[in-house]
Amino acid sequence: MSRPAAEADVLVVGLGIHGSAAAYEIARRGSGVVGIDQFAEDHHRGSSHGRTRMIRRAYPNPAWNDLVDRAFAGWERWERDSGVTLIHRTGGLYAHRGAARLQGPGCELVEDRERLRELMPSFAVPDGYRAVFDPSAGVVEAGSALAVARAGARAAGAELAFGERILDWEATAGGCLVETSARRIRARSLVLATGAWVGRAVPRLAGLFEVWRIVTVTVRPGQAAARPPGLGAFSVERAEGLVFGIPDAAGNGFKAGIDAGEVWDPERPPAPPAPAEIAELCRLMADYVPGAGTDPRHDVVEAASCLYTMTADRRFVLGRLPWAPQVIVAAACSGHGFKFGPAIGAAVADLCGGDDRRDLDFVGVDRRFDA
Repeated sequence: MSRPAAEADVLVVGLGIHGSAAAYEIARRGSGVVGIDQFAEDHHRGSSHGRTRMIRRAYPNPAWNDLVDRAFAGWERWERDSGVTLIHRTGGLYAHRGAARLQGPGCELVEDRERLRELMPSFAVPDGYRAVFDPSAGVVEAGSALAVARAGARAAGAELAFGERILDWEATAGGCLVETSARRIRARSLVLATGAWVGRAVPRLAGLFEVWRIVTVTVRPGQAAARPPGLGAFSVERAEGLVFGIPDAAGNGFKAGIDAGEVWDPERPPAPPAPAEIAELCRLMADYVPGAGTDPRHDVVEAASCLYTMTADRRFVLGRLPWAPQVIVAAACSGHGFKFGPAIGAAVADLCGGDDRRDLDFVGVDRRFDA
């Protein structure tokens, strides 16, 4: 590293939802931020592209409840500050066999079939299932959220550079020295929000992660059966992989996917959805929302592939590296991280500012990663 180094208070690597949120939250507190991403802006190589995501309070462990609260409050603040609607509350039903696996403020276990139909008339809960109802669940405008975070970061003085790749980093007495494909940057704190590439950025952590290719399908908007209030957010637990559905809120179309997929090398662009994958998702959509048009030939408006970076316990990896505390990892969101965007951004800003955030130990870098 022989070139003169640019200076920043914080360097954020990776500008998906969590890197962009971190850049926004850090910059709005007055620190100098540089953010870089190896791909062009609005690329489709990671986990943050697409129009919509689900948000919910229903989670399997009360350890999540505080972070969920912070996420909902953060989205409300982003909406106030930007004037952009980012959340549509639709309610959610999460269907499962056996004992209830989800809890959260305001959530209700529903076993009565008539009550299930009353709560979500368009959702055909399979026989033998019951469901947890979450009145706070809904839809995140994901594309708009990314735009709000990046615009807010830039307005607060952050530099966001796309098409710039991290090559190497080293911890120093005063922070970190980072070599990118374009320059050297010296920063007091380094934030690695690299998603599927986290194992490459921190090889000592690589064994914790597995990257999956996931397929989603969106069918045409405007269908009464797929819109709130008849349909809200939902999931159906199955041995083959959990099916999730996002209703057609605000004309975004009805979207569904399966929370399971093949292991994938992120250096390869995710393969486009195959016709058989699209047909299978359309069949499941028709099973669970029988009134919606789901013909693969006429109704599909988008079929997309993305990457989930999974841990054994399905929890995030968020915190300082024990051997280099000036480096903060915010990654491996295991398919459910987008909804936490503002809360993760604020948590990273707190950690960069010296706060220990012991409430985040359950997703910390050095926790046990048992399944």
